[in-house]
Amino acid sequence: MGWRTVMITQHAKVSYGSHQLIVQTIDGTSQIPISDIQVLLVGTMSAVITTAAINALIQAEAKIIFTGRDGQPVCEILGYYPSNRDASLITQQLNWQANVKEQLWTRIVHEKIAMQIQVCQLLQLETAALDVELLRLELGDVTNREAVVARKYFNLMFDNDFSRRDFSPINAALNYGYSILLSTIDREIVANGYLTQFGIHHHNEGNEFNLGSDLMEPFRPIIDCWVAQQRFNDFTPDIKFGLVDLLNLELMYNGERTILRHALTKYIAASLNYLSEQSHSIEIKVALLNEVSSHAINDHV
Repeated sequence: MGWRTVMITQHAKVSYGSHQLIVQTIDGTSQIPISDIQVLLVGTMSAVITTAAINALIQAEAKIIFTGRDGQPVCEILGYYPSNRDASLITQQLNWQANVKEQLWTRIVHEKIAMQIQVCQLLQLETAALDVELLRLELGDVTNREAVVARKYFNLMFDNDFSRRDFSPINAALNYGYSILLSTIDREIVANGYLTQFGIHHHNEGNEFNLGSDLMEPFRPIIDCWVAQQRFNDFTPDIKFGLVDLLNLELMYNGERTILRHALTKYIAASLNYLSEQSHSIEIKVALLNEVSSHAINDHV
């Protein structure tokens, strides 16, 4: 399975040959081994990609994401038949026990709120209002502490007038980061042989990625933290590069120092095993290091 995120940001032709993804631009030609690629992000309206390249990427179980004119992801390509999909796994998924789903959702919400508190502390913000809500969390989050905390949290992170519904560079950056995170998690779900459509909390019939939308929650605050530390008036390519490269962010996951993309691989596998009752306990503990900074992106053409 690949590890690189390759971004196309200018007029380019993307093709395939000799087990390499070939990217031709006005600046020259780049070749990247297909087996190295986890995600190809086509972030321009002036690129063409051959069917041979698409097929090679899908066979390597890489994901291809396209953005629209506003720079936001609008669609993605993922193979129908991953190499390890088994009908028995789908049967298990359709029969996940309600109490197991409820217990996992409670753990997910708990860790999400704990991460939101951690991010606020990292940014030297007062967290007392969030601490109280975490103590009120009940099984299955029946009182919807997640939503209550979200309202308080975003006002702390940005300002009292901030709304997630506004059209603003901050919201554009948050949405972009969440899309990259969701796409990465969906890829892991499929790679483990399960369907993304059937969630444990989200059940929107129009959402093809209900399960990914559930499982991504503890990691959303990483995106929030990075965006809050930036100073920008426009949603520029540099902001997009930084958000994509958060997949390489160093952090602690269950006591082990790793990078985000590797933590997601372990987390998704553990969550799916727990839901299928192949394991009877699950640990979800994410800790940020001193800062959520930007790093050089893997490949940018």
